[in-house]
Amino acid sequence: MLLAHDDASPAGEAAPTIVLLHAGVADRRMWDPVAAPLSHAFRVVRPDLRGYGDSPLPPEEYADADDVAALLDHLGIADAAVVGASLGGRVALELATRHPARVRQLVLLCPGLRGVEPTADAETYEATETALLDAGDVEGAVRLNVATWLGEAAPLSAREALAAMQRRAFEVQLAADAAEAATGQGPRPARVDVDLQRVSVPTLVVSGGHDLEQFRKIAAHVATSVPGAEHMELPWAAHLPALERPDAVVALLLDTLRDDPDVHAP
Repeated sequence: MLLAHDDASPAGEAAPTIVLLHAGVADRRMWDPVAAPLSHAFRVVRPDLRGYGDSPLPPEEYADADDVAALLDHLGIADAAVVGASLGGRVALELATRHPARVRQLVLLCPGLRGVEPTADAETYEATETALLDAGDVEGAVRLNVATWLGEAAPLSAREALAAMQRRAFEVQLAADAAEAATGQGPRPARVDVDLQRVSVPTLVVSGGHDLEQFRKIAAHVATSVPGAEHMELPWAAHLPALERPDAVVALLLDTLRDDPDVHAP
């Protein structure tokens, strides 16, 4: 299955590629505020992972990292800098593990990672969301996710955008659950274990000062485990800095991914 995606490049020139991988409460639209300015310097590819946006969840085995590699093949892209937010950060690490030649650099924004002991705040969030969905209160679960993952200073436009994306994700995923209940056949995501010590590309790990303890813990672990990785904390950010302050994230990415001494974050 080819992932739904957007692909934008600077006019009239070849450019290095950035792949933007969205969070698990969003879809490729979360990058709308940053994709246009980045596309002046880079080819910007942003897919919807399976179960999000316009990418369905067919009843078959799959790995997100394989899906991203197949999309790069389809687009004729040999390698890319990969920017992943939350779930997208976990998928970026899985891509670097499973298809290392496709990744030349990593920027991980509040990344997820399997195998890290959950913290109390993450367990409380998980239990609350599960209870809301079990009760059929999808709108309550949407409100929970907006309140949990965006900081208090996030603009109304970001809250509305996240609500729409989370609502769409629930729609796609609950439809797949219903189809599996009816037919006995459902999607089978493959587990990809990541050996952080074997990630061998330049890596920047970004954490949010107001994020859940779980994700601050993961960011610190990834930064100390990937050889040569750098760790930056954004004191103003919660879990989704690209939605909270997109201009600051554009500046950060340009500083990190462009070899240009005249580009600096404000």
